[in-house]
Amino acid sequence: MEGVFLDARRMEIERSRGVWTDRVITEYFDRWVADRPDETAIIGYRDEEASTTRHTWRELDRSVGAISRGLTACGVAKGDVVSFQLPNWWQFVAVHLACVRIGAVSNPLMPIFRHRELSFMVAHAESKVLIAPTQFRGFNHGALAFALKEKLPSLKYVFLVGGKGEHSFEDRLLAGLQDGTAGGGAGLGPNDIVQLLYTSGTTGEPKGTMHTSNTLIGTTLTFMERMQLGRDDVVFMPSPLAHQIGFEYGMLVSVLAGAPLVLMDVWNADRAVALMEEHRTTFTFAATPFLADLSSYPGIETRALDAFRLFVASGAPIPPVLVRAAQERLKAAIVAGWGMTECGILTTTNLSGHKVHESDGYPLPGEEARIVNDEGAEALREQEGTLKVRGSGLFVGYLKRPQLYDVDAEGWFDTGDIARMDLEGYIRICGRKKDIIIRGGENIPVVQIESSLYKMPQVTEVAMVAMPDARLGERACAFMVLRPGARVTMKDVRTFLADEGVAKQFWPERLEILDQMPRTPTGKIQKFVLREMAKNLSV
Repeated sequence: MEGVFLDARRMEIERSRGVWTDRVITEYFDRWVADRPDETAIIGYRDEEASTTRHTWRELDRSVGAISRGLTACGVAKGDVVSFQLPNWWQFVAVHLACVRIGAVSNPLMPIFRHRELSFMVAHAESKVLIAPTQFRGFNHGALAFALKEKLPSLKYVFLVGGKGEHSFEDRLLAGLQDGTAGGGAGLGPNDIVQLLYTSGTTGEPKGTMHTSNTLIGTTLTFMERMQLGRDDVVFMPSPLAHQIGFEYGMLVSVLAGAPLVLMDVWNADRAVALMEEHRTTFTFAATPFLADLSSYPGIETRALDAFRLFVASGAPIPPVLVRAAQERLKAAIVAGWGMTECGILTTTNLSGHKVHESDGYPLPGEEARIVNDEGAEALREQEGTLKVRGSGLFVGYLKRPQLYDVDAEGWFDTGDIARMDLEGYIRICGRKKDIIIRGGENIPVVQIESSLYKMPQVTEVAMVAMPDARLGERACAFMVLRPGARVTMKDVRTFLADEGVAKQFWPERLEILDQMPRTPTGKIQKFVLREMAKNLSV
C-alpha cells in the first residue's frame, strides 16, 4: 500500500529488539480451535435486544471460514481493503480474522462516524467492501452505506448485519457455515499491512494509520506479560473494538491468550456490573469515564466482583483522587497507560501501583520514550518538553500521505504531546501541544490544575482550555460537570485552589458549568470543542 515505511534498516533494528513474533493472529486462533474447540471464545451482549450470544472457538472458526469464502467470492484479494463499521459484536472479530485469512486489510470504522467521516475514509481507502449494521442506536446505517456505494466507484459491495436479500451479511457472507474448507486468498504475512485505522481528524482530514501484524502483536504480548494476562483471564471489553484500545487490548489479547472475550456494545454501568459478575471477568481496558462510573457505582463493594483484578486506563491522565477511590472500592489493581493509534500503548505503570497516582507509566519492553526541549535536545528530568517515541509498536506509515510520517532518521516519532520524565523514567503527560495555555508568556500546568480541581467534592469532571485575551494572549477557562444538586462559583474555585497551595497565576479566570463534556467515542474529552466554545468568552 502506498505510504509504507518498512525498510531493511527497521527490520534489522526490530530483529535485534526481539519483540516481533513474525506471526499473524490466525496462527494463534488456529491453536485454540484445535486444542479446545468447545471452550468459550466470545460472549456478546447486545443492548437493544437485551440478548447474549456465546461462540466457542469451533463455532467462531466456522463463521470465519464462511466469511472468508464469501469475501473471496466477491473478488476480495490480497491487499484489498475491507471496511467494517460494526459495534462490539462477535461479527467484528470474525470479519477481522477472515480478512487475515485471505490477505485483505481490515479497516475498522467507529459506529459513531457519519457521512462526513465515512465518505472520506472509505473513498481514501478505496474499500471494495463495506460491512455495517442495518440499524444501531436508532441510526439507519444501511441507508448511509447505500448512499456511499452510490457515490464511490471503488465500493463494490455492501453487506448489512440483519439485512435482507443480496446485501444480507447472514445470507451472503455466512452462507455455507457447515462447509469445512478454508477461504481462498494468499493470507497475510507478518509484515503485510493488516490494519488501516483512521485518526479522528479533529485538526484536519483523518490520517489512515497503517499497522502490520508485527507492530500490533509483539507489543500486545509485552503488555500482556507486564499485566500478567493469560488463558485464565476473562477479558471484558466495553471500549469500541474499532478503536485501538478495543482492537488490541480486547480482541487481540483474547485471541493471543486464548481467553474468553466478553463484549458490550453500549456502555451502561448497571449492565456492565451485571456482566462482570455473571461472567467473572478479570480485566478491562477503558478510558477514565468508565473507571469513574464503576468506582462511583452505588454498592459496588457488595457486588460479586472478586474475580476482577485489573483495570487499565488510558486516553488522559487519571486524576489521583479517582485512582484512590477505584482502588478502595473495586479492590483491583489500577494501571495507568499512555498510547496512540500510531503506536498502541507504549507506557504503563505496573501491577504494584507504583506511581499510578502521578504518572502515565514507563515504556514497555522494546519501546523507548524521550522528552526534548525547543532546541531539539533531550530535556532534563522533571522538565517539560515534546514527547518522542520509537520502538516495535510504531506504525509503518499513513496511507497515501508519506509526507506526514513524522519519524526522524533515528526512528523517533513526534507524538505532539507535552510530557515530563522523572528520575525513574516514568512519564507524565502534561497535555497536547495545541492544548497548552500560555498566560502572559508563562505556561500553565493544565493537567496539574485539573487534578487539583477534580478533588472538589462537587465536581465529577473538569477540563481547562485556553481562552483568547487581548492583553495576556490567553487566559484559562475551566469547564466543569457537577454532581447532581451541586453548585460551584468562581469564588469557590479560587478558595479551593488557594487552600491547595496552587499559585494564583495558574488559577482559571473563567468558569463554565456543563451538563456533560463533549467526548470522542472512546470517552476522551474533546478539548478542541471546548476551545471553540471558549473563543467567545471573556473574563
